[in-house]
Amino acid sequence: MDEDLIDSDRLSLSRKSQLPGAGFFYPDTLDEERAEEQAREAVEGAEVVVVADTDADGLGCVALIREAYDAAVAAANFEDPEPLLDEESGALADETDALDPETPTDEFDADADETVGLADDEPPTSSVALLGAGPHNVEDALERVAAYAEPGVEVFVCDLCPDRFEYVEDALTALREHDATVRWFDHHQWDDAVAAQVREAGVDLVVGDSDEECTADVTLRSLDYDFPDYLHELAAVTRDHDLWLREDPRSDDLADYAYWTGAAEYVAVVGEYGADLPDFALEFVEERRVEKEALIETALDRAEFHEVGEWTVGVTYGRCSQNEVAEGMREQGADASVIVKPAGSASIRGTDAFERCHEVAAQVNGGGHPKAAGCKPDIYDDMLDYAHHWTTQGSAARRVILAGFERLAEEEAEADDTDDETDTESAEE
Repeated sequence: MDEDLIDSDRLSLSRKSQLPGAGFFYPDTLDEERAEEQAREAVEGAEVVVVADTDADGLGCVALIREAYDAAVAAANFEDPEPLLDEESGALADETDALDPETPTDEFDADADETVGLADDEPPTSSVALLGAGPHNVEDALERVAAYAEPGVEVFVCDLCPDRFEYVEDALTALREHDATVRWFDHHQWDDAVAAQVREAGVDLVVGDSDEECTADVTLRSLDYDFPDYLHELAAVTRDHDLWLREDPRSDDLADYAYWTGAAEYVAVVGEYGADLPDFALEFVEERRVEKEALIETALDRAEFHEVGEWTVGVTYGRCSQNEVAEGMREQGADASVIVKPAGSASIRGTDAFERCHEVAAQVNGGGHPKAAGCKPDIYDDMLDYAHHWTTQGSAARRVILAGFERLAEEEAEADDTDDETDTESAEE
């Protein structure tokens, strides 16, 4: 394939927003080979290994664990970034494709980075190794820890929730046979049976209230360590974004920085500075936001609104920052918002008027929180299906996700009818 065809920097903003980034077109085997090698390099000789989601919450946990083990990496290693914007066009000058939906966004998005391994820029200087993972491939990372780590290694799993115990059963067995100790911190909504089975497998599992805590909060209170105040504040600001409270403006900076920079850099910088990012990090974020804001506006221009039962559901399509787009649709009257991505996945965001996002996502191969969830409809059998997806701006995905809302509306209507009949019978008696 001509590489120019997947070079996002050659595309107009409108066309760029309709297509996935270059990483989408590379075969999975390349990622797997690279992840295998990176995992081996990271894990061999490490005293502690953290398998974490690579959003701000998961990486914040890594920063806390490195602090507790006196294994932080100096932020000075990352203080001399290359220019990001092309002076003539104003477009992003590099090919990292920062707004690619395959870039990690949040822990409940099905389109988060599925690559398991070390970030490219991770310096091999910490005794606490980092392996990035997504909710659908945490078992791969755990298996690599068992394969490459020294016997007796300490393992932490942060900000990840398996849908079924069977997915992680073999990996946990291998770690137990490797004399590893495994602690698992999370705040997602776990199935009770899965949680019980994970604990029976010898894991110290701590699950926080997803309406009250982020995983950084859980990690902070679960580790026997007297964290400095600025790291308590880091957890609080991370929570502000992860639970979509939006009360602290710094939380958007943290989320964007984690989204755009390498995992190693984020962990090092917040581990040293906390929620108050240094100037070089803020400058980096501001430059990235030039194109981010344009893609947000493009997605909002495409938004359509549907009345489903008692709810107004906003739906749009594009490569964009889903949280800000969802906020824009909320301001236009949406009780719930759906952002369909070029890679085939979708983000679902709720409001106080709709707190059942995870129920919609669960119907469409996904999951998450009441107000924030992600999914990837199982409707893509070959590249022709993806071609239709791109040229129709996700029409098929829109339909199946809206059908999920419609099923919930029908259930509510049936429940209301049952309540009315019960009330009528009680009155007659």
